[in-house]
Amino acid sequence: MGAFASRFWFMLFPAKEYKIVVVGLDNAGKTTTLYKLHLGEVVTTHPTVGSNVEELVYKNIRFEVWDLGGQDRLRTSWATYYRGTHAVIAVIDSTDRDRISIMKDEIFRLLGHDDLQHSVILVFANKQDLKDAMTPAEITDALSLHSIKNHDWHIQACCALTGDGLHDGLGWIAQRVTGKAPS
Repeated sequence: MGAFASRFWFMLFPAKEYKIVVVGLDNAGKTTTLYKLHLGEVVTTHPTVGSNVEELVYKNIRFEVWDLGGQDRLRTSWATYYRGTHAVIAVIDSTDRDRISIMKDEIFRLLGHDDLQHSVILVFANKQDLKDAMTPAEITDALSLHSIKNHDWHIQACCALTGDGLHDGLGWIAQRVTGKAPS
C-alpha cells in the first residue's frame, strides 16, 4: 500500500530529479555509502568496475546517484559521467593518510571540468568510527578545501557502516541544489 501511495504522490506532484556522482579512491566506502542511503542497510560489496546507479528519494527530492569505480585505471573515465551533474560526493577514507594527496589531485582535476562548473561538492569524511581516522579539519587542510572558491563545498564526518552523518550530507546537497531547505 505504501509503494502505491508513494507512486500516486509522485504522479500528482512530480519531483525534479538531480544527478549526483560519487567519486573516491578504491576502498573509501563509496558503494557502502550508496547502498546505506538507498536501502538503509550495509550490503556486501566488491570493488566497483565501471559504475553503479541508484535512485534515492530524500524528503520528496529525487536523486540519480552514480557510484564510480575508484581504482587508478578507472578514474580516467570519471569525466564521462559528469554531464548534467548537480552535485559531487567525494568519499574519503579518513584513515588513508598515504593517499590523501592523490584524492586532492583528483578533486581539483574534476573541479576544472566544464560539466561540473555549477556543481556543489560534498566531501564525506568516512570511517570516522576508526580510532586512527583524520578529523574533518585535518582532511579539509590535506585537500586544501578552503582554496575552492568557485563551488559551494561542505565536509561531513560520517560512517557508512552505521549511517552516521550520511543524511546530514544529503540534506546539505538537497538544500543547495533546490535553493531551499528540504521539507
